Amino acid sequence: MPILSKLMRATRVSAPHQIEIAEVPNPEVQPGQVVVEVRAAALNHRDVWIKAGQYAGVTFPCIPGSDGAGVVTTVGYGVDASWVGREVVINPSLNFGRNPRAQATNFSILGLPRPGTLAEQVMVPVEQLAPKPEHLTWEQCATLPLAGLTAWRAVASRANVVAGERMLITGIGGGVALFALQFGLALGAEVWVTSSSDEKIARAVELGAKGGVNYTKPSWTHDLAAQAGRFDVVVDSAGGPGFDALIDLAASGGRIAVYGATRGNPPALALRKIFWRQLSLLGTTMGSPMDWEGMLRAVSEHRLAPVVSAVFPLARVEEAFAVMERGDQFGKVVVQIK
Repeated sequence: MPILSKLMRATRVSAPHQIEIAEVPNPEVQPGQVVVEVRAAALNHRDVWIKAGQYAGVTFPCIPGSDGAGVVTTVGYGVDASWVGREVVINPSLNFGRNPRAQATNFSILGLPRPGTLAEQVMVPVEQLAPKPEHLTWEQCATLPLAGLTAWRAVASRANVVAGERMLITGIGGGVALFALQFGLALGAEVWVTSSSDEKIARAVELGAKGGVNYTKPSWTHDLAAQAGRFDVVVDSAGGPGFDALIDLAASGGRIAVYGATRGNPPALALRKIFWRQLSLLGTTMGSPMDWEGMLRAVSEHRLAPVVSAVFPLARVEEAFAVMERGDQFGKVVVQIK
């Protein structure tokens, strides 16, 4: 019989901005857990912040990666052996808890502090697994977990988008924003976008967006309102000084779902506009097991194809990170593992 290696290749961040492909011990399966041979993984801004040492609670060395899909190779005590050999996608939202309205205090995300998917193998609780959608490639499937789950919760669970509503997505081009576009369209909404890139707006229109504006232009809010009117739903990840403009663009009774603050906190909130126009500000992040099931069901029922911006082999993972750091991507950056 061949001698099986006890080591695997993994992306290891040893200190801020220091990343390498290293040989590390294979995960030893624990009760209730499974080991997945990772076929493909995808990057998120979370991984970039971990690499930079800017993520809360980061410790070194660590193996980042929240997104992954692969084949189950080993199961721990108490896990049905029929899982072995199954093609799966991994839910990175760990310990969300029983309350679907908000995550529990022990909630965490795969990839920190727990070793993540940017490795040849990863160990996760069996309840985090779902069958790989049959119509997707490994690379497409690997893009789903963090961004898809975050977008679905923002659009479907928190904002409750329904057919016929007008929806605005800011900063189109990132993984969550593009999934929000696809989910909004699947739910029957009329979707508009903003970006600092005219090219990204044009590509969003090719995917089904009604239109969009470049937010670097001083007149962008006036131009958008003239073209589209006000919006029933706004999905934003930036915050910052431009957030007040989103309040102005929201229709009376509208909902603004916020899943990030890449531009920091708004200088001030126009509370008078918010209460007088009956607006709802909805904080949202990741998702519950119910959100996960709903997201995968929507992807399969609507045969949605995630947008893949670039694919790199594991040996070139530093190049994949560089694309994310420059903000060049339109869609998800994928790393082929196996």
